[in-house]
Amino acid sequence: MTDFLQLAGRNVLVMGVANRRSVAWHIAKALAEQGARVVCSVRSEERRRSTAKLLEGKPVFVCDVERPGAAEALAAGLAAAGHAPLHGVVHSIAFANYAGGLRPFHETPRADFLQAVAVSAFSLVEVVNALKPHLAEDASVVTLGISSLLVTPDNYGYMGPVKAALESSARFLAKSLSKDTRVRVNTLGAGPLLTSASAGIPGYVESYLYAEKLVMRKRNIGTEEVANAALFLLSPASSGVNAATLTVDGGLGSNYFDGEVIRLAMRRG
Repeated sequence: MTDFLQLAGRNVLVMGVANRRSVAWHIAKALAEQGARVVCSVRSEERRRSTAKLLEGKPVFVCDVERPGAAEALAAGLAAAGHAPLHGVVHSIAFANYAGGLRPFHETPRADFLQAVAVSAFSLVEVVNALKPHLAEDASVVTLGISSLLVTPDNYGYMGPVKAALESSARFLAKSLSKDTRVRVNTLGAGPLLTSASAGIPGYVESYLYAEKLVMRKRNIGTEEVANAALFLLSPASSGVNAATLTVDGGLGSNYFDGEVIRLAMRRG
């Protein structure tokens, strides 16, 4: 049988593994099942300890993207340990400070916004720049975005614009890298997921349940479905896809006028 994805033996770095529910973990697991050589990076030594059992057998590096020079240190460490060239990179890193509770968007604190941009968007630029000398000629970079940048959910706040910056950065990286490589950079736009990161968003459960009614099959996408799409983007099978966003939302973005949802919205109490 032909190996469609051709991922076996390829070196892939997965950044952002937090726990068993994280998208990064599902991608790492699926890659390993396809025979890829998976290397992971986590945010801190504490996170490395907490994921030790989960990531047993996989090389794990610490890379706190908020720390100056962290991306360069990661690149040097990967090369020194013999994990280059990298055929794939998964950037699944995001952070927003909701500790003070939700605020109207126009009240977003400058420090919180800039921190979110640095961690969630600009880190992609820094990481790819640092890793560039260690990427295979036809490497694939995949970052995790959201399914739609046109919606304005009250409980997502300033992360909407931050994710827009991430998606735009991915396109500009793809263009920039095309000058002297065949490295591709794409965004995976995932619909609502049940992850530990989403659990930190105020009011997320209600939004998740509402979204499920708009998904055409009436069941939200699973994290493993996002992982499967990531594997396609990481593989040579997607060689013609670059500077693009692959949306995985079960049709959510095309079903705003679902009959059942309209009836529920118009029902009088």
